[in-house]
Amino acid sequence: MKIAKRAKQISPSLTLEITAKAKKMKSDGIPVVSFAAGEPDFNTPDYIIEAGHKALEMGLTKYTPAAGTAQLKTAICEKLKNDNALEYLPSQIVVSNGGKHSLFNAFMTILEPGDEVIIPAPYWLSYPEIVKMTGGVPVIVNTKPENNFKITAVELEKAITDKTKAFILNNPNNPTGAVYTRSELNALAAVIENHDVYVVSDEIYEKLNYEHRHHSIAACTDILKDRTIVINGMSKTYSMTGWRVGYAAANESIAAAMAGLQSHSTSNVNAVAQYASYVALSDKLHGDAFLEDMRATFDARRALMMLRLSRLGLKYIEPKGAFYVMVSIKEFEGKKYEGQVIRSAYDLANIMLEHAQVAVIPCESFGAPDYIRLSYAASEKDIERGLDSIRSFFAQIKE
Repeated sequence: MKIAKRAKQISPSLTLEITAKAKKMKSDGIPVVSFAAGEPDFNTPDYIIEAGHKALEMGLTKYTPAAGTAQLKTAICEKLKNDNALEYLPSQIVVSNGGKHSLFNAFMTILEPGDEVIIPAPYWLSYPEIVKMTGGVPVIVNTKPENNFKITAVELEKAITDKTKAFILNNPNNPTGAVYTRSELNALAAVIENHDVYVVSDEIYEKLNYEHRHHSIAACTDILKDRTIVINGMSKTYSMTGWRVGYAAANESIAAAMAGLQSHSTSNVNAVAQYASYVALSDKLHGDAFLEDMRATFDARRALMMLRLSRLGLKYIEPKGAFYVMVSIKEFEGKKYEGQVIRSAYDLANIMLEHAQVAVIPCESFGAPDYIRLSYAASEKDIERGLDSIRSFFAQIKE
């Protein structure tokens, strides 16, 4: 018996590998500082947890419509209108089991075998794998550090061929923290309007934006809105990663196809999480207070991490959003730590975890092989302690 090609072509996640090693060391009593986290370190706000309890008391434990409850989809429409200047009907919203599931549904819906999808690098490591799983061909466009690793209109134009079906835009970006300005989005929109190309706009880190107001590319023009599938969710915004609620907004035909696909795969998102998500979006008083506190906390940690990295003389990309800093390790490649040769970011991350008890993510799988990613979804105390260990670690690297 053979494993299907679609499963064999998928690359394992280096993020999960490093995270699993760090968790194992912690369980063995080793004081690891983890900069690997891909989720906020805040608990879900109390008002959302209480809504989950209320949903159980109300008996909301049955099937819902596959694409989500009318109540939640209406709240999502209100959010998109108020926050993003985007008008959608509830029939254009599909609620799924997290943002990753929404992405999978989107590409299952729009891709034929062999269709190309443009993915700017650095990218979230699941994008190429989801594209491959759904029959598409990832086309990686390497962006430049002098542009803060943001794709330009010229680079996008050069990448488009007669096989291009879609373009992924992650704004704010994981792993770089890059945020696109309105003028940059308008320039990309002008290119896309000249081609028959969809945009899949992943805006999951929308609320973690420190220096610019968030703009959705779907709001640039009516043409862009019709061609864009906006992906978002509750995980990063409301620290609800384990609740597994994501959503997509798209034109009627795409949304209907995505809903039909989901009806035969997972069916609906769990009913309790849907009700809690409705309350999260609808209770603006509690929600806005939580969001501002979390954003301000992350902003302070961002400043601290950049200050410490600068003092160490390490080169990094200044993040404007999300909660990651991408640090260059190119100067250490080919050098040694206690006789172990550092050939790659992956080598460095493993050696650092073993000897400095600090977990970082190597960015080979993010399309940035000379970088590591540090998450500041950690306390200021852990940031200080972890960077102290990193300073000692780098000081012992030899030619």
